[in-house]
Amino acid sequence: MSPDRRVVAAAVTAAGAALALCGAHPAPAVGHPGPGAPRAAAEPSAVSVLSERWNRPWTVTFLPDGQKALVTERHSAAVWTVARDGSRTKAGEVPATVFAPTGGDFGEGGGLLGVAPSPTWNGTTDQDVYFVHTAASETRVVRMRYDGTSLGDYQVLLGGIARGGDHNGGKIAFGPDGYLYVSTGDARNKPLAQDPDSLNGKILRLTTSGAAAPGNPFGTRVYSLGHRNPEGFAWDARGRLWETEIGDSTWDEVNLISPGANYGWPTCEGTCTTPGMTNPLHVWHPAEGGVPAQAAIADDVLYVSTLRGERLWALPIDATGTGLGTAVAYYTGAYGRLRALAKVPGADELWLGTSDRGTDKDSLLKVTLGPAPAPAPQAPLTEG
Repeated sequence: MSPDRRVVAAAVTAAGAALALCGAHPAPAVGHPGPGAPRAAAEPSAVSVLSERWNRPWTVTFLPDGQKALVTERHSAAVWTVARDGSRTKAGEVPATVFAPTGGDFGEGGGLLGVAPSPTWNGTTDQDVYFVHTAASETRVVRMRYDGTSLGDYQVLLGGIARGGDHNGGKIAFGPDGYLYVSTGDARNKPLAQDPDSLNGKILRLTTSGAAAPGNPFGTRVYSLGHRNPEGFAWDARGRLWETEIGDSTWDEVNLISPGANYGWPTCEGTCTTPGMTNPLHVWHPAEGGVPAQAAIADDVLYVSTLRGERLWALPIDATGTGLGTAVAYYTGAYGRLRALAKVPGADELWLGTSDRGTDKDSLLKVTLGPAPAPAPQAPLTEG
């Protein structure tokens, strides 16, 4: 999408934000269908607080049964199991996690990041859960065992990924093909994103042992390159991988990922005409609703949480499956910075996490998707 066609949402009023914090649905910004227009099947219709007293939740990933989710806390390195009613129990912590070591240019972007349970996890014959986290001098992909009660047996599958600043990527997820996909940032070293021998600035495709998955385009762990700081993945009904990426000072991106494609960074930021580079399908200015964190798909609508933008974007995937329609913003400014995001299996719901409010001040929100409830009929007025 060209810059001239970007959708910029207006800020909600203070009254709208107050209503949202009480569980009401504030009106979305530019792009919302007018009164009487049909609503999209997956349009947010309500939001409520599911769980409180969180400490910077980074990601939400549901276990295979869909009844509970694993939630990681970035600073504390804690992993929690959260039930559908919002109740939670601590599963444990990921060892060797170092958020911001003393010295060096490590900034504010480390800690415990993504989590991905095995697609066949059952707590008994399969207890495997995979994480991405930063250690003292590197980013790691690790495996641990989780029996449904406690987390243990830490094992590094892939180390040596440079860490630095807030460019650590960190998303990990199993694709429809059964392989692990991992996003890595450029670690504030821009040339690494274009270096085919570096693991940084890439999307990696791995086996469960951390090796290169069969069929990778270069015969290595690298699946795509030219990424700055990708943090969100979501697969659509066609099995296509959509990715959200934090840009530099001009454009943030949504990309449709193809094996072997080069997404341009640092040669390009946003759309460009450089041969061999793949352009994004949607861009935002960071200061105008951008800094996209994570992604989820429901009914062919791509949802994107944003940090600086402080809103949830909805971008419909078009009939071709390779383009995006008009973006619509929800909850602008109502909950602050938003990061963790997941579609609830078997339900018309999203779970959405606030971020960076302060220690134990973040929340998990439940976003209900579907038509808004009809207004209740009012009793007729009578005299006397």
